[in-house]
Amino acid sequence: MTYCVALKLNAGLVFASDSRTNAGIDQISSFKKMRTFVNRGDRVIVILSSGNLSITQNAINQLETQGRSPEQQNIWNATSMFDVASLLGGCLRHVQNTDRPFLMAGNIDVSANFIVGGQIAGEPPRLFLVYSEGNFIEATENTPFFQIGEIKYGKPIIDRIINSETTLNRAIKCLLVSFDSTMRSNVSVGMPIDMACYMTDSLSLDNIKQMQEGDPYFTSISSKWSEGLNSVFTQLPNPEWACQTPDAEPAQTPSDGQLQNQGIPPI
Repeated sequence: MTYCVALKLNAGLVFASDSRTNAGIDQISSFKKMRTFVNRGDRVIVILSSGNLSITQNAINQLETQGRSPEQQNIWNATSMFDVASLLGGCLRHVQNTDRPFLMAGNIDVSANFIVGGQIAGEPPRLFLVYSEGNFIEATENTPFFQIGEIKYGKPIIDRIINSETTLNRAIKCLLVSFDSTMRSNVSVGMPIDMACYMTDSLSLDNIKQMQEGDPYFTSISSKWSEGLNSVFTQLPNPEWACQTPDAEPAQTPSDGQLQNQGIPPI
């Protein structure tokens, strides 16, 4: 399992992915799920992947191989991010059609998904979700983010915070809280976390960071988020309909001496 998420904001694009891959509780390893393709001044493309590792790696390798053949459309000469998503979907479909019968014969899950986003000179930044079948959809102002992998634990904070007007700094903090929540609930998602932040129209990718276990900033975000949740929780109104004194200390049982003083024989 893995967790990847990308945001499309007016200010730019933010990408994040974990690095954990496992084939059972005793076979846990790390593989980078983020690939970047940058030709400064012309294009910035970031791809996140989840699912069957051999499928996603082979599809990316095919995309890179196409890029070495300038006589055909490829990731380096495509004129739009739509075309890049189409190329990636075609590579994924080809690998699926080639490998699926053999993998399924071994009862191996062949599902794989990609998030691909970036900007090519002459058009605005765009973000796409590529499904296992090779088809894809594009992020919009009403749906400015995509998640793949283990999405359910990290989605609530993104739903509450992110919109197209969100600043890049606020978006980064939101994604880190999303990862912290996911890792607390699912051990199949783990460090390192790769992050990339792209500023609209910069056509360069200068803000890339990998957060290892114990990263001071991530640790600070995790700690402050937990403290904040606990603080807010204590301020929530009590359910008076359920219990008249829910936070009161339990009543003390009278001692034998107290009972005798009241003329009540001890039990």
